[in-house]
Amino acid sequence: MMGGGQQQLQQLSQQLQALEEEIEALEAEIESYRSEKTGIDEAVEAIETLETGSTVQVPLGGGAHVRASVEDIDDIVVSLGGNYAATQAQDDAIDVLRRKQDALDDRIEETQASVDELESESSELERQAQQMQQQMQQQQMQQLSQDADEE
Repeated sequence: MMGGGQQQLQQLSQQLQALEEEIEALEAEIESYRSEKTGIDEAVEAIETLETGSTVQVPLGGGAHVRASVEDIDDIVVSLGGNYAATQAQDDAIDVLRRKQDALDDRIEETQASVDELESESSELERQAQQMQQQMQQQQMQQLSQDADEE
């Protein structure tokens, strides 16, 4: 049968594992946001540097691309979300993309705050587990000492 201290240690261990899994999921989310921001940076750079008549590679999916010429760099089709897109003037398209980046920055900040909070909680649980282990070791030492005295 498991002692009360052992049971509490096991519960703390399970809580720590759950926190670690949650932290990993949030960190993956942050990485996804950063990747999306990188894509937006590349799009802004392309909009700013391409000219009408430039040749570009357009992804078709599955790793396939086709070369195409830009007909009019002044008309940029920008995703608005929810499977909607709109044609924007070059500067307006850049503004839309910058706002998306700002929203991603906010999400990254919020998610990182959650990670920090969970890491703090995890540190506290680890401290409790260490303290509990030390107390159990001291009790075992005292018990061994008492058993030796009784002999």
